[in-house]
Amino acid sequence: MISRSINTMGAKVVPGFLEKPHFRLIFFGGKGGVGKTTCAAAAALHYARRSPQGSFLLISTDPAHSLADSIGDFSSPDNLKILEFNAQDSLATFKARHRTKFAEIASRGTFLDEEDIRRILDLSLPGLDELMALLAIAGWVETRAYDLIVVDTAPTGHTLRLLTTPDLIRTWLKALDALLAKHRFMRQRFQGSYQPDELDDFLKELAASVKHLEGLLKDPRTCRFVPVMLAEELVISETLELLSDLQRLHIPVREVVVNRLLPENSCPLCAEGRRRQQLLLGDLLRRGVLGGHPLVGVPLSPDEIRGSILSTLWEGVMAVARTPAALPQTPLNLPPRVEAAPPCPSPEITFLTFAGKGGVGKTTLACATALRLAREFPGKEVLLFSTDPAHSLSACLAAPLGPRPVRLGRGLTAMEIDAPGEFAALKKQYQQDLEKFLQSAFENFDVPFDRQVMERMLDLSPPGLDEIMALVRAMEFLEKGRYDIFILDSAPTGHLLRLLELPELVDQWLKTIFSFLLKYKLTFRFPDLSQQLVRISRNLKLLRNLWRDPARAALYAVSILTEMAFQETGDLLAICARLGVPTPVLLLNQATPARDCPLCTALNHREALIKEKFRQTFAGRQQTIIYRQTDPRGLERLGELGQALYRPRIVENHHGAASDMPALSN
Repeated sequence: MISRSINTMGAKVVPGFLEKPHFRLIFFGGKGGVGKTTCAAAAALHYARRSPQGSFLLISTDPAHSLADSIGDFSSPDNLKILEFNAQDSLATFKARHRTKFAEIASRGTFLDEEDIRRILDLSLPGLDELMALLAIAGWVETRAYDLIVVDTAPTGHTLRLLTTPDLIRTWLKALDALLAKHRFMRQRFQGSYQPDELDDFLKELAASVKHLEGLLKDPRTCRFVPVMLAEELVISETLELLSDLQRLHIPVREVVVNRLLPENSCPLCAEGRRRQQLLLGDLLRRGVLGGHPLVGVPLSPDEIRGSILSTLWEGVMAVARTPAALPQTPLNLPPRVEAAPPCPSPEITFLTFAGKGGVGKTTLACATALRLAREFPGKEVLLFSTDPAHSLSACLAAPLGPRPVRLGRGLTAMEIDAPGEFAALKKQYQQDLEKFLQSAFENFDVPFDRQVMERMLDLSPPGLDEIMALVRAMEFLEKGRYDIFILDSAPTGHLLRLLELPELVDQWLKTIFSFLLKYKLTFRFPDLSQQLVRISRNLKLLRNLWRDPARAALYAVSILTEMAFQETGDLLAICARLGVPTPVLLLNQATPARDCPLCTALNHREALIKEKFRQTFAGRQQTIIYRQTDPRGLERLGELGQALYRPRIVENHHGAASDMPALSN
């Protein structure tokens, strides 16, 4: 709750989560690039300074951590511990500690041998890496290791996966419990009784931990989730979806933070930005779609909020109410302005990935590029697609999209691939083959119990297989020759890096499943599944080879001119270099032009320093500056941006005249 209500924007207020909190755990989450890390760090510093006798923890669960970059060389209070949680290391420790138990559980209830069990366990345990962070946090809350834990989460899609981990783990525990069912039955039958042992206790304790965690997340006396957003159309759309999901999961929310609100001044660029922000917020409040959650506004600072400046973040917090009626209604038209535009991708290009930190404009630039290439190469078919769990292509294009390809105009099709749906289709195929198999006799196969093991086999698949299935779907289009150019609007950096590394893991898992089917002479009994797995394996190989071919594929790194974005871009480019993924172009987006305005001048000066760091650190790459402009949403605006984004390519028609791009319509 806000301490007092007001009718205009501008009066200072104190958000409820900054007052003496009664809860023990607070999450900051939202779309990438909205300032989650900054808000989390600033809140943790506020708590620690306000209660010097208390003990506080600031922890990041984002695979692409940025807490250290946010804090910088600033010395935090002694009563505040800062931790970037490494879920993979924690999972490796968990596996090593309990490997014997997992192997014993598997060997008790299945016809699989020791080698089968070892290989499956090495590649599976889905979702446990993400569960490690939540279980650690829940343990600290239960033991009161800290008075308050502040969590900086990953962007929306990854955070929702994190918060739904308890459901995933319950499925996994059922698979393990099914392995013990046969052992329990045999003991009961031949010994007259069954006494639970350490393996039963292990599963029971893990199930109890998951149940406790779920209760903790849903308890408003213990937990609070603070969504952070910007007053931008795409961000508002994703925030409303996040609020809906949090309500469905019964995770408590009170306020919503609106970050980087522009001040009122005479600068036309600032005035236009402020006008857009207030119109969007006013419409949002009038529609009443926030579920009664009040908005608190944080003003845009001329300085990057990191290090010692973090302590100033909450000083100018405002309540946000209906937009004043005196707002100018005529928008300022700011055409796209690009400096050092790269050459248009060649006609040989097959796969373009747009990647970077959340909120840097990947989706916008991917859409603009797709429109430009459809115009540049009228004989080719372009597929623009997203695998991000929190899709935003539809909102950016202002066109309804879904898991099926939608034609936007001549040469251009777009879709938002449903990754969980693709994996569900694979599981359905497996279940159909399994039913046919169970109707026939199979030596050494105990139908009442081994059936449960077989049914749960895909529940032990490696995490991220659903996302790979989404990419494989795109590769099927390539294999069939349906499209010539594929443009991927990727998830934010941390999610993408896992996706880039997943093909190797999934390939190993496929080989394990193949060897299992061959070993037990099941291949011919699962014909449709076997064919599907062969297809996945073939397309994975195609994808890996394609990603590494500089003549046919490239990753365009998108960033903005801030220190935190600079650091994360360096991490992205380093991992791409290790994986052999070509990254020839660096697009530095949302730059502030030099203007006769104190705020714009300060932003421009700050960004110039970061621009020079980019130039020196990543010399040899094409570095393009894209300045702030009128909201590039919808086909017309995006088409204009696409024309400005790349050096013009003159294509002559059969009359010798330059051809125009075919018109694209809504």
